[in-house]
Amino acid sequence: MDFRRLWVAGLITNFGSFLTFVALPVQMKELTGSVVAVGAIGAVELVPLVVFGLYGGALADALDKRALILRSEVGLGVLCAGLLVNALLPEPMVWPLYVVAALSSALVAVQRPALDSIVPRIVPHEHLPAAASLNSLRWTVGGVAAPALAGVVVAYAGLGWAYAADLATFVVSVALAVGLAPSPASHEAAKPSLRSIAEGARYAWSRKELLGTYAVDLAAMFLAMPLAVLPFLADELDAEWSLGHGGPPTPLRQWGSTRRCRPGRCW
Repeated sequence: MDFRRLWVAGLITNFGSFLTFVALPVQMKELTGSVVAVGAIGAVELVPLVVFGLYGGALADALDKRALILRSEVGLGVLCAGLLVNALLPEPMVWPLYVVAALSSALVAVQRPALDSIVPRIVPHEHLPAAASLNSLRWTVGGVAAPALAGVVVAYAGLGWAYAADLATFVVSVALAVGLAPSPASHEAAKPSLRSIAEGARYAWSRKELLGTYAVDLAAMFLAMPLAVLPFLADELDAEWSLGHGGPPTPLRQWGSTRRCRPGRCW
């Protein structure tokens, strides 16, 4: 039952996440007209993703995973509400877009280890391959259909509707997370500390295969994903409806998935 809640929440929130993923750079483009300003969204997401990703692993080991998921999800919903309020202002401001992008990245990084580690607790060992297949199916459906829908919504309904729809998906995901069974830390779990974070960093540094995947991800993020130019390209081609078809590599939120994501856009 708990896995079903996670899976349904992930399917729903994939679509909401892509709405904001497409809307945020489009709004930045409309406010500034600068490719550099749009690209800077990814830059402000990078540091919180790295720093709080390490801290999130320590928190997932020491705290109730359900509570951690729920609280961070509420926080992400509040940030989405902030984007909606800003979009509805007569003159939307630029700085809240960067602040929300950075804080969202931090919350996603804190939440992600708890999401990854809760699946083996709620799915019997013999059913883990099936659970992984279902998560892959959900990601495939969301990764193909959600960006296309996001482009259409942003182009024809507007930024406010996009943020409002994403906020609605947060309401659904929080409601589903409330129904999850508690997942407390083991009695021997250590409290979060700089020492535990440093140990995790040293372990990652010692594993060459992990360093290789990090290097590939960074190369793909910086060299193979010209996301900042997509809103400008859609204007140049007079095809606003195509905004979402470039599609990011992963959605903002991926309940129970083991995939890595670009900064601040993974669940």
